[in-house]
Amino acid sequence: MTDTSPKERPAIDDLLEVMARLRDPENGCPWDREQTFSTIAPYTIEEAYEVADAIETGDVDQLEDELGDLLFQVVFYAQISVEAGGFDFDGVARRIAAKMRDRHPHVFGGGENERTSVSQTIAWEEQKATERAARAAKSGRKPSALDGVALALPALMRAQKLQKRAAREGFDWENLPPVIAKIHEELEEVEAEISAGSGQDRLQDEAGDLLFACVNLARHLGIDAEMALRDANAKFDRRFRAVEDGLRRKGKSLAEVDLDEMETHWTAAKAKE
Repeated sequence: MTDTSPKERPAIDDLLEVMARLRDPENGCPWDREQTFSTIAPYTIEEAYEVADAIETGDVDQLEDELGDLLFQVVFYAQISVEAGGFDFDGVARRIAAKMRDRHPHVFGGGENERTSVSQTIAWEEQKATERAARAAKSGRKPSALDGVALALPALMRAQKLQKRAAREGFDWENLPPVIAKIHEELEEVEAEISAGSGQDRLQDEAGDLLFACVNLARHLGIDAEMALRDANAKFDRRFRAVEDGLRRKGKSLAEVDLDEMETHWTAAKAKE
């Protein structure tokens, strides 16, 4: 028997229609109509972080919800572009599909079928480098190995990506001793600026160099600096809350105790982990 029931409308079509109505010049939402690429960019970054948080907490239901919010951002950009006579959502989807096919010739034909994840990563980076060079040539810019490292990335993540790019070009130390020595050097420069009574600009500059050197150490150790600091933040959050709870059980608050007593509770919280 042939199924004659109407097929369910693709969900993406519903989402595109919702977005178009929200941006309708006459009957749309005033806030949505006012938005531009620039004004919604911060929300896109926020939504990406919320996706990462859902993954980190293992909340699959929340992950589904947050991925929808992130997809809505893509649809939002596409609608703004359509209104200006530019690309649409289908164009975005077609372009990423074509890019993935080009970057995976071993899967879609025309390339080696047997590749390890390492060899595939190398091939992928080579392909991306070719794409970056083509974009630079098209725009009239001089190509750089650092092209494509987004300015809006979190600072630690961007530092690590810049270092990886430079390392591929041979601008890197081969072992750990000089990496660690660089951290000591940068710390001494921070201390020198403090001793000299330097202003915030100089202190910020030297503190930044120190952080950059620490990221380089993490990279050499095979550690993701952004994730390492996220873990450290979570650890501090957990232990500090334990300090607050310990004081509450004694009928005290942070404002009522000195640093030594806080340290005692901190040490106790650390010992329980």
